[in-house]
Amino acid sequence: MESDDRDIRATIVTTASQLPTAASTDAGTACLVVIYGAELGKRIPLGQMPLECGRSIQTDVPLDDEAVSRRHARIAWTGSAYMVRDLGSTNGTYVNDSVVQEKTLRDGDQIKIGRTIFKFIYGGNIELSYHEEIYRLMTFDGLTQVFNKRSFDEALEREVSRSRRYQRTLSLILFDIDHFKKINDGRGHLAGDAVLRQLAGLVASNIRREDILARVGGEEFALLIPEVPVEGARTVAEKIRALVERTQFRFEENAIPVTSSFGVATLVPATQSSPSDFYQAADERLYLAKNSGRNRVM
Repeated sequence: MESDDRDIRATIVTTASQLPTAASTDAGTACLVVIYGAELGKRIPLGQMPLECGRSIQTDVPLDDEAVSRRHARIAWTGSAYMVRDLGSTNGTYVNDSVVQEKTLRDGDQIKIGRTIFKFIYGGNIELSYHEEIYRLMTFDGLTQVFNKRSFDEALEREVSRSRRYQRTLSLILFDIDHFKKINDGRGHLAGDAVLRQLAGLVASNIRREDILARVGGEEFALLIPEVPVEGARTVAEKIRALVERTQFRFEENAIPVTSSFGVATLVPATQSSPSDFYQAADERLYLAKNSGRNRVM
């Protein structure tokens, strides 16, 4: 994660007094919330005056990011709705992962400018929606929309305790993207972000509802699988590995080949391994998979 929980708590303190109480859908009852970026949780009120985002400190929302143009995008009230317009930026403006020149915004839309992602909140109870979004930021990773490291650590403690209490097997899969630095260096961080987002969505749509998927590092993910023994966990990991390998990841119409490596560990209820020992066992197997040639399960 690019910001820790202290960033979120600080943002709540400094912005809560700015929250509007109106519940109409007129200009001024909307805001942007940073859900991924350097100022995680920051609330930016929207009114009738246009708001510009860019690398220049003279813009309304300056973004210190080499992927952002000096004047990148403008969000303006049209009299009936808010509209985002790209200002001829080099890397484009995205709404819900699609590049746009101009687009009317709807409540819940995600706007990506450079590596920063804003969530557009409009209409209804803005105060309630904002606080709900802050809660989500403390639970989910803004880029991939899966659980964050903090939530995973809590889940790991909980599931290890449950495994011992009810004498049930618990498996853990750690995996990451092979040669991810080459993607970032060769294609840019925006392409790397797109791959991470697509990978998380791919895995999330191919696991059980009770499984817990989280982003626990830059390109590293963890998957907790309750009540599945090691053979079953290895099968799950191999299924995901093959799925990733044959999936065509894309950024700006360009295909990006991706493979991933997996480490699998299983907690037997009779053992007294701590959550950290359990995690380390899976991490050691992931390290072995990468040192053994990558794109494999250990």
